[in-house]
Amino acid sequence: MKKEKRNMDLESVESHTTEFKSSWRDEYLKWICAFANTDGGRLLIGVDDNGKPVGVEDSKKLLEDLPNKLRDTLGIIPSVRLEKENGKEIIIIEVEHSYVPISYHGRFYVRSGSTIQELKGKDLTRFLISNSGKHWEEYIEENASIEDINNETIEKLKQIAIKRIPLVKDENEPIKVLEKLNLIKNGKLTRAALLLFGKNPKRFWTSSYIKVGKFLTDTDIISSDDIEGNLFEQVEKTMELLRTKYLISEIRFEGIYRKEELEYPEEALREAIINSVIHRDYIGPHTQLKIYPDKIILWNVGTLPKEIKVDELKKNHSSYPRNELLADVFFKAGLIEAWGRGTIKITDECKKAGLPEPEFKEEFGGFAVYFYKDIYTEDNLRKMGLNERQIKAVKYVKEKGKITNKEYQELNKTSKPTATRDLRNLVDKGIVIMQGEAKRQIYYQLSQKRANNEPIEPKKSQ
Repeated sequence: MKKEKRNMDLESVESHTTEFKSSWRDEYLKWICAFANTDGGRLLIGVDDNGKPVGVEDSKKLLEDLPNKLRDTLGIIPSVRLEKENGKEIIIIEVEHSYVPISYHGRFYVRSGSTIQELKGKDLTRFLISNSGKHWEEYIEENASIEDINNETIEKLKQIAIKRIPLVKDENEPIKVLEKLNLIKNGKLTRAALLLFGKNPKRFWTSSYIKVGKFLTDTDIISSDDIEGNLFEQVEKTMELLRTKYLISEIRFEGIYRKEELEYPEEALREAIINSVIHRDYIGPHTQLKIYPDKIILWNVGTLPKEIKVDELKKNHSSYPRNELLADVFFKAGLIEAWGRGTIKITDECKKAGLPEPEFKEEFGGFAVYFYKDIYTEDNLRKMGLNERQIKAVKYVKEKGKITNKEYQELNKTSKPTATRDLRNLVDKGIVIMQGEAKRQIYYQLSQKRANNEPIEPKKSQ
């Protein structure tokens, strides 16, 4: 049977999982360590930086020495094998991802692109916790006692969580409630217990609060507030502050009934804030909520788990909570309905309110939700399928209040048939409405119904 020839051209570029070395040095154990701590990978010895085989000297000795060096220094036993390419002997060390942290002389390395990085400080803490089999919030807080627990918050939970955890209804001792919620370990409070029910979690973790600010521009801030307390209090206080200070409420009547609605859907904001306190990384900085004239940005430290991509958040997806205890208690309290549906609910609520779909982004080492007030932004108009002439016209109407067919022609330097066709399409899409009775009095305005997500009955354009 003919042996299949290995094609080194497939490995012609170094990558996140591939590294070339023309010869062996013991310091390359750092690269093996980094592969093991990240996603695994292959170190090819006898290949230059361009991916060209140059061969190794004394390959037999290396094949004998390398497994011992890897075992004795790193505590792992990767695959070490010899292959030939164009008559050159190549040694390939193939490393699998390790589920326990691997160190090289007491230092920890990870792979980032085609480089290795030493972990230090908070990055090292996160890495060691994530590889310990426990979440950060599961650890005991040795300096805390039951005196640090807010009994009022526990009483509120008992009232709202009767359906999902009926066993806590008649429990009079706070510590017993916490035990039934799996927030006590060996008789001591976990970090989750203090975050959820503490009188002042910020005493233990200085970044466990939400900073709210109102901005005219990125550098021009009008006012700001720090929202402290336990997580239940942070959510409620933030929502109250948005209602009373930071957002405008629209008052309208349905028959004789007065309705007051925020300029952004309240349910979407609440869901986003709950998600931010549940899923954030409490080793990092505080959560930030920035209110601009045309948008809101909610940011918390901590990127998505590698199993989920940003573009999957608007469809059904599995849930991988960063802090499972926090998510579980919020679920039992009835404040979230199902894991993995929060971002879908946020999107649906914005659409129901007639606002653009929110954007979810990974940026600055964290996760952000962007809420937009104006449905007629340039990006959103493109998503609706408008051409450049129509986008220019909508921006004109936003500034001037209306546009006529003749003004459309002059604005876009186009013919009357093209202007009529474009305007008819805008009417059909419910973006503008036609006003005026006589033919020469016809003009077009932005549709308030479209902005409020009400049904549109298209009128024929002229």
